[in-house]
Amino acid sequence: MMKESSIPVADEKSWLLAEFNNSEPTRQRRIDKIYNFLKGAPIPQRWVFALMGFIAVVNAFTMRICLSLAITEMVVETDSSEITDETCPSTNSTSTTNSAVGTYEWDESLQGIILSSFYWGYVITHLPGGQLAERFGGKYTLGLGILSTAIFTLITPLVVEEFDATGLIVLRFLMGLGEGTTFPALNSLISKWAPPAERSKIGSLILAGAQIGTVVANALSGVLLQYSSIGWRSVFYVFGSIGVAWFVVFVLVCYSTPDDHPFVSDREKKYLHDNMHEHTHNKFPPTPWRHLLKSVPLWALVAASVGHDWGFFTMVTDLPKYMSGVLKFSIKTNGLLTALPYLCMWCVSIGSSWIADWMINEKIMTRTNVRKMFTTIASVGPACFLIAASYAGCDRYVVVTLFTVGMALMGTFYPGMRVNSLDLSPNYSGTVMAIVNGIGALSGIITPYIVGVLTPNQTVNEWRLVFWIIFGVFIVTNTAFLFFASGEVQYWNDPEFLLRDTEGRKNKKEGDVAAAAATVERGKNDVKT
Repeated sequence: MMKESSIPVADEKSWLLAEFNNSEPTRQRRIDKIYNFLKGAPIPQRWVFALMGFIAVVNAFTMRICLSLAITEMVVETDSSEITDETCPSTNSTSTTNSAVGTYEWDESLQGIILSSFYWGYVITHLPGGQLAERFGGKYTLGLGILSTAIFTLITPLVVEEFDATGLIVLRFLMGLGEGTTFPALNSLISKWAPPAERSKIGSLILAGAQIGTVVANALSGVLLQYSSIGWRSVFYVFGSIGVAWFVVFVLVCYSTPDDHPFVSDREKKYLHDNMHEHTHNKFPPTPWRHLLKSVPLWALVAASVGHDWGFFTMVTDLPKYMSGVLKFSIKTNGLLTALPYLCMWCVSIGSSWIADWMINEKIMTRTNVRKMFTTIASVGPACFLIAASYAGCDRYVVVTLFTVGMALMGTFYPGMRVNSLDLSPNYSGTVMAIVNGIGALSGIITPYIVGVLTPNQTVNEWRLVFWIIFGVFIVTNTAFLFFASGEVQYWNDPEFLLRDTEGRKNKKEGDVAAAAATVERGKNDVKT
């Protein structure tokens, strides 16, 4: 990864001049105009970053999940004419499609392996991504990860045609490696650009790009699969191209920190420094693994992340298959109806994030209780509505309505547990997110395979068991979060404490146990005061 060079404010104009490589007076005046415009731009650069971060997550999810709908057109349809165990009947309105017949004979179990292979690579690069973002800056850690995923997306049709399922599994694994740095890098960037008073809004805006990405991927994929002359291949060409275009814009307008940014205004830079200097530092000791891994609030957050990812990844990866295999919707209708729950989820996530910041800033509830309340709504609500949907049988539009309400309530995860890693440790937010999201993402490996094994015939009864498993995971993980979570900055975030702790352990090694204990205790008291 590349490390960004900081451009001193005094040299910004000369930097622009060097970029233009022209010393003519007229060119100098143009440079002055561009410089003054960008320096005095009315849009704060932290919101420019928020927008580009949002689009980054949108791109990440479109490239990640576009296969979930495309695969329904790639494979040869299973003959279900003899299955009678609550198999929904086809009708003209639900089964009509202009799409070509699939060509690949991949059974449900193999499809589950293909869909889960992305997460094999995804979990591996979380921790390195967090460490790289904290050491070298999040800009290129994020940007190059998205770029690599975009390139792999573009070559997917070629690889599938040449190497069949094996090639697709390897390619999806490589895509996961590239995209695994996304959330740790974004968390590191958010910790540098989002002041505490705006953390729920900026964090939720960026992270909720997952829902818009899901909406775009499903809706646009459905249209492309229905009308494109090249069929499922068009899905990968479109989303891969958009990912490359995003990278070009991102590296031009975004930077890792306000100090690195040549066009952030002095007013905004001062605002960010004044509101973030207490807990966010540009230089801090190495990751305090011993304290971090012993942190109870951190493991409570891990539990909540497992619950979120188990439910969310099951729906993102397999809801198109449920709409197609169980409810028998056409490919275009499948894409549009699959997108609807995530659009509602995005609206709820944005609205609830403003409510969360308002409640915290007005001291209506503590930050800890706000995080717990919204996480509970996002766990218990979807759990109940998914179970209700499974008992609605083949009443297609009742099922879609229940799915939509349940997934909408899941939007409150974002001002709940999804921004909680920033609460716990602004300095080590990249590493914390890597641990939390990396362990949670193991669900992405497990759930597609479980669905493939439990639903070989795509019947309502088979899927009902899948939804009951989601219900159980939601309730258990949310209970752990309720008892042990915290919304406060943890003591191991403070560099002074860590330096004292290092000194204390050094004394202990030298045999001065009393001095070691006094040093560590003094460090904790300093943090509390």
